[in-house]
Amino acid sequence: MKKFNIRKVLDGLTAASSSSSSATAQPGAPRENDVVQETLQTEQFQLCKTVRHGFPYQPSSMAFDPVQKILAIGTQSGALRLFGRAGVECYCQHESGAAVIQLQFLINEGALVSALADDSIHLWNLRQKIPAILHSLKFNRERITYCHLPFQSKWLYIGTERGNIHIVNVESFTLSGYVIMWNKAIELSTKTHPGPVVHISDNPMDEGKLLIGFECGVVVLWDLKSKKADYRYNYDEAIHSVAWHHEGKQFVCSHSDGTLTTWNVRAPAKPAQIITPHGKQPKDGKKPEPCKPILKVEYKTTRAGDPFMVLSGGLSYDTVGRRACLTVMHGKSTAVLEMDYPIVDFLTLCETPYPNDYQEAYAVVVLLEKDLVVIDLGQIGYPIFENPYPLGIHESPVTCCEYFADCPAELIPALYSIGSRQKRQGYSKKEWPISGGNWGQGAQSYPEIIITGHADGSIKFWDASALMLQVLYKLKTAKVFERARGKDEKPSTDIVEEDPFAIQTLSWCPESRMLCVAGVSAHVIVYRFSKQEITTEVVELLEVRMQSEFSDVDSPDPGGEQTPTLPTSGTSSSPQESEPHFQPCTGSNSSDGPRDNIPCLQVRSSPLKQSPGYQVELVIQLVWVSGEPPQQITSLAINSSYGLVVFGNSNGLAVVDYLQKTLLLNMGTSELYSPSEPYQRQPRSPRKARQPSGALCDSNDGSNASEDRCKSPTSGPSSPCNSDDERKQKFIEKAKMSRKISSSGEHKPDQDAKDNSFTRSRSSSVTSIDRESREAISSFHFCESYSRKTESLVSPCLLVGTTQGFVIMVALSLPPGGDQRLQQPVGISSCGTLMRLKGGILTMALLDSTGTLLPPSYEPWHDPNASDEEKEKSRRRRPASSPSSQEGQDIQFAVLCSEKQAKVVALPSQTCIYKHSITETSFVLRADVVQIAGTNCITCFCANGHIMTLSLPSLRPLLDVNYLPLTDMRIARTFCFSNMGQALYLTSPTEIQRITYSQETCDNLQEMLSELFTPVETPEAPNRGFFKGLFGGGAQSLDREDLFGETAAGKASRSLAQHIPGPGSMEGMKGAASGVVGELARARIALDERGQKLGELEERTAAMMASAESFSKHAHDMMLKYKDKKWYQL
Repeated sequence: MKKFNIRKVLDGLTAASSSSSSATAQPGAPRENDVVQETLQTEQFQLCKTVRHGFPYQPSSMAFDPVQKILAIGTQSGALRLFGRAGVECYCQHESGAAVIQLQFLINEGALVSALADDSIHLWNLRQKIPAILHSLKFNRERITYCHLPFQSKWLYIGTERGNIHIVNVESFTLSGYVIMWNKAIELSTKTHPGPVVHISDNPMDEGKLLIGFECGVVVLWDLKSKKADYRYNYDEAIHSVAWHHEGKQFVCSHSDGTLTTWNVRAPAKPAQIITPHGKQPKDGKKPEPCKPILKVEYKTTRAGDPFMVLSGGLSYDTVGRRACLTVMHGKSTAVLEMDYPIVDFLTLCETPYPNDYQEAYAVVVLLEKDLVVIDLGQIGYPIFENPYPLGIHESPVTCCEYFADCPAELIPALYSIGSRQKRQGYSKKEWPISGGNWGQGAQSYPEIIITGHADGSIKFWDASALMLQVLYKLKTAKVFERARGKDEKPSTDIVEEDPFAIQTLSWCPESRMLCVAGVSAHVIVYRFSKQEITTEVVELLEVRMQSEFSDVDSPDPGGEQTPTLPTSGTSSSPQESEPHFQPCTGSNSSDGPRDNIPCLQVRSSPLKQSPGYQVELVIQLVWVSGEPPQQITSLAINSSYGLVVFGNSNGLAVVDYLQKTLLLNMGTSELYSPSEPYQRQPRSPRKARQPSGALCDSNDGSNASEDRCKSPTSGPSSPCNSDDERKQKFIEKAKMSRKISSSGEHKPDQDAKDNSFTRSRSSSVTSIDRESREAISSFHFCESYSRKTESLVSPCLLVGTTQGFVIMVALSLPPGGDQRLQQPVGISSCGTLMRLKGGILTMALLDSTGTLLPPSYEPWHDPNASDEEKEKSRRRRPASSPSSQEGQDIQFAVLCSEKQAKVVALPSQTCIYKHSITETSFVLRADVVQIAGTNCITCFCANGHIMTLSLPSLRPLLDVNYLPLTDMRIARTFCFSNMGQALYLTSPTEIQRITYSQETCDNLQEMLSELFTPVETPEAPNRGFFKGLFGGGAQSLDREDLFGETAAGKASRSLAQHIPGPGSMEGMKGAASGVVGELARARIALDERGQKLGELEERTAAMMASAESFSKHAHDMMLKYKDKKWYQL
């Protein structure tokens, strides 16, 4: 081990003149006087998005390629999500952010046309792994309402709000001079405007006939060659959609009064049939009662049986409160399928892409507001397919999120085997029909797990390996508690108005599989993992009384960085309890006295059957104290090697021995400080009257505090802010409190409150400004270190971080293992303050003398319900302790990171050897010490949107990218980093966005991403048959080039639309050509396509030769038979 002189290091630090960093070296460059030789370089970091998982937020449109079998979904924010087989997903975004109103695939061409609410259309290239726009066309004078692209055509019909139809060449994205004007389409005698175009389609049997539906109820069959209307069909009710019979002789319209009209093409006078699928038929022969509009209808034929008619809407008005329904009419049977959410769109999947053939419908894809359902039309009862995509992230709103990369290899199989037993039954037995694309050839082989906590108290474990996401296991924590059967039975001890079981924060040890969760009702649950099913007769319960520390003293002065040594006269500490306190539930909740010793939730008293998986070991509840509700838990940690759980809030911290089921320590924050540390106290503002206040407070809460907290220490007095600055400042303050209190809250009035906001908590007995000034426990870290400067041997310790920037060392004295561990008590003693930082402490870690991370010790997993022999086999000792410290020599480094700065402290001397100011004007929301490229660094996400990394131990800046301005509380609550350069956050209430800050992952991203387009031969066109070919029946083709080309139709008006060339082609080539692997992959695909075509050609040639030989043989035999016969013998 390399020795160094601490005095020389300190001299070097003193000489450094930068306020932002303790050394003057260039960012990313190693320094000569570094204590540890560091290997990380700036070149090893790059930030980019990788994949997005989850259900597309606020979907608006959908399309399906029946040959490639790819599904596309557009959203109201301009996002595009593409889905193929399980694991094949892609996300892209329109720059304008306008809603996607319609999508059209160029079937089997690897391209997609999107129409947006800002009257622009875009052509996307899907033949590259990251799709990009090739062309865009922005309409200036007309609003787009409907688009139609016939199969195997390059001419796109665009209907507008004015009732006109324009035609676009999708190859060049130029407008044709051919325009169908509304006044020519409708009858001249009509005095009113027909309204917007709501439907365009060509006759399946005659491409020269275009069916145009206007909103008012008029349908026109337009002859493209003669440029006039052949027939006009009039109906009194507005039209929502139109569908053809495949023979082109009939079509069906759906109307706003819940009726379906069927028209014969050559009989425009009146409908051939009028039906109201959900209308009550009066007995006296009168017209049935009107129903809700039928928003869409599809008419699909089958060779062997009756056609399918699928429709959405149309329910009678007396079904108020009934859920949205999809109706499937097949022959004489009508099935009404209830959906969980409103229907956005649906598509019927058919065997053929040709509209003039029997459709042979086999499934219906239903896009709901918050789900995607695929119904099997081929089985009785119309069962749904099991969805392979991770679309259930938002099943209950996500309240917290953690990311673990490079987990133990056996974890994912263990969780999957347990979780597979939780799957529902009754799904269709057929394969998932959306099966296009290919998986990427990922270089990442390490296992990754994401854990999400939800508002209903559930916890989900996800396999996130290789850029995919699959749910492994779901744990319901609410099972431990009694549920109120009705609103009237809601207990008065609740401290939240709804979602009392919501997950606040969690601590998980992957090696020991111990899990500890904290909920918003001030409860903590400890879980063990077991493969055996057990029945727990009585759930173990500990009730902890954490009393408010508000008296005549307050927490240490938040201002300044160095520890003040001047005591303030007249202040004295008032410890809330001299002994660790545990009191069983003997509380009172009578109307004539304050609530006391009452927990917020009632633990169930009946036996609890626990399935294999995570099983309850212990429940800890904070209780009401003299009418004051318990404060929500702000930090939590578990250590399997020590058998301890520690949690803290604004009142103090508690340490629980979950092996002995005892409370070891219950101490106020001020008592943690050593008596020899006379901290300067500041007078506290008078206590306000109790009022309901949420974890995210009103916009005016804490604004004064935020001005001081986010102000540079070197700046002068703050000047009055303008309204924008004040609004921004208030928002930042709310974000800060959201992260600290770990409460889920983003308040947007136009969105579902369940998705965006947690309940407003009634737990605080003071205003938000008071609560912000109180010192809460913000973080914990178990370690084996030197508890005091004079120690020469490491021992179990606990580092405690507070919101005022103090790091306190707590020594743990553990009894020997075995039976003694279960009988003798664990000793705990506070060793005083280790260091002070600006801002609340976010994360802490320990390095050895070589800069290697020293993770907390753990007990390897063993099944608690297995036999004693198996337990002994799996049990191992704790990791060996670090070598002892020689006199005057430091062999450990404590890494401390707060909202404002990072410090590295040498142990046992407790000397700060490096410090770095991360931000002056903002604050860090999330910081983690992670492993990347075989070494360690600190990663930070700031409220101003910057993502930064710092080397360890010297805190050199390696990356600083302005990535994501904090526009949403959800991001502040869910952003988390992990090892191997991975990070994630909830980008919407339903979607997880994964990013990487590793240059290596960015370089390999092209190979790791899945492919959407795969070479597939287009099915053969339907056979016309002998008689249809002889007598001129069957489909009539049309040379659209002659009609719509520039020579025949002329040029379109330049002012009508503006062509914008897209960056897709260039970017696509760059993306595909990045690296030799991309080049080889492209060449391999081209060779595969060529080889496939050559193979098909060879097979056809061989078949033709065999046929020719057979014909020759038969002809020769015939010649021999009749060779010598006379004409009259024939």
